[in-house]
Amino acid sequence: MTILDRIIAEKRVEVAQRRATVSERALEDYPQFNRTVNSAVASIRAANSTGIIAEFKRKSPSKGLINGTADVSITTQGYVQAGAACLSVLTDEPFFGGTPTDLQLARQANPSTPILRKDFVIDTYQLLEAKAWGADLILLIAACLSPEEVMNLSQFAHHLGLEVLLEVHDADELNRSLCDTVDLVGVNNRNLKTFETSVETSIQLVDQIPDSFVRVTESGLQDAATILRLQEAGYDAFLIGETFMKTTAPEVALAALVGQLRAKQTSTLFNK
Repeated sequence: MTILDRIIAEKRVEVAQRRATVSERALEDYPQFNRTVNSAVASIRAANSTGIIAEFKRKSPSKGLINGTADVSITTQGYVQAGAACLSVLTDEPFFGGTPTDLQLARQANPSTPILRKDFVIDTYQLLEAKAWGADLILLIAACLSPEEVMNLSQFAHHLGLEVLLEVHDADELNRSLCDTVDLVGVNNRNLKTFETSVETSIQLVDQIPDSFVRVTESGLQDAATILRLQEAGYDAFLIGETFMKTTAPEVALAALVGQLRAKQTSTLFNK
């Protein structure tokens, strides 16, 4: 059994327990459920956007504990002030140390910034949770969903007013899962079998993602030069978590990266 298999098996149990505790009707009564959703697509495509989706993540199966002391409100607010176009907040607790409260606190601290609920979505109930907790965007991982599940979940997300990020790891996942009810397509540079990362995965797949989708590259993004290379290749957004979270002040690390990006972009313009 792979780590992904374990996560999904536990997620099915978790979702069943949550549904038994809080009904779908109860989720629809949450104060955040009827709020106007912030568009991640619009934020990423806005003039002068960094395109950075800054992630709050305490731990991961491959790295273990990354940051056990960062405050979600302070960190996410700092991310936005430093130039993040969107936020990503983990809500999976067993494997990533995230909680629903993390997302709710990030929402309170950043009312107008698009927020991704980062989790392993397998059921429409989780989409209701995402809306109730204050998310604007949900993640569908092609590696653990059938094409039919991707379509059905993305359609339901749109029914709720949520945008959809489809994550793929290779051309096969992209070709079988891409559908019109997806808004953003993310290429995860991490190999699920070895956990090694290579941005060449994103480079190889970029031309296979139609221009109508926001192109997102994920994992292994550690410096300005890599981000600029991927931007020139055709990527609009860059999901970065560990690079920031492994520092004592993640928001400061983002501010430094944005400064480096701006400097390199300015230098490139002058040298043309």
